[in-house]
Amino acid sequence: MGKLFIIATPIGNLKDITIRAIETLKFVDIILCEDTRRAKILLDYYDIKNKKLLSYFEGNEQRRVKEVLKLLEEGKNIGLISDAGTPLISDPGYRLVRTCRENNIEVIPIPGPSAVISALSVSGLETDKFLFLGFLPKKKSKRINELLKYKNFEGSIVIYVSVYKIKEFLEEILEVFGNRKVFIAREMTKAFEEYIYGNLSEVKDKIKEKGEFVVVISKEF
Repeated sequence: MGKLFIIATPIGNLKDITIRAIETLKFVDIILCEDTRRAKILLDYYDIKNKKLLSYFEGNEQRRVKEVLKLLEEGKNIGLISDAGTPLISDPGYRLVRTCRENNIEVIPIPGPSAVISALSVSGLETDKFLFLGFLPKKKSKRINELLKYKNFEGSIVIYVSVYKIKEFLEEILEVFGNRKVFIAREMTKAFEEYIYGNLSEVKDKIKEKGEFVVVISKEF
């Protein structure tokens, strides 16, 4: 019986990877990845050659689970990576892990970068208690309803935001939460990374609509 390894990879800078992650990528027989092209960039950077890559993303997850289970039962060791960071955090994979658990197949975490934890660690906001909401719904009314559910949460709230929604989203936070302190991380660990801290009214007009964002909302004003 093979093992499934959940391997954290860099969120931007390719040097942000653990020695154990590199060793595991070299060890496994097959690597599951959201985008085989992006995976190959990482593998080439660390001179990891001749690896079988299988695409594994939201659209094909259900179909792949049975195929991967069969490979594991045949004794293949398999690594799962996402496009960036720790797999399964707002990315596909839990169905596969659950299937492995239900079939007594060992699942091993290979810890490393996570955008949620990275943003919190440099935010200057409360870290003893936090709530991670991932990506909010695309429809505005649903986003507002989701935010309203957590208006009185006694800790920091962490949310992923796409480039196309950032200014609209900050206006919605201001509407629901009031002029709270926020921290915004844009393009973390990449060449043009940017970090903005302050009250919502101060920061919402400073944001460049380019890149990927992690928004941390404080419980404090």
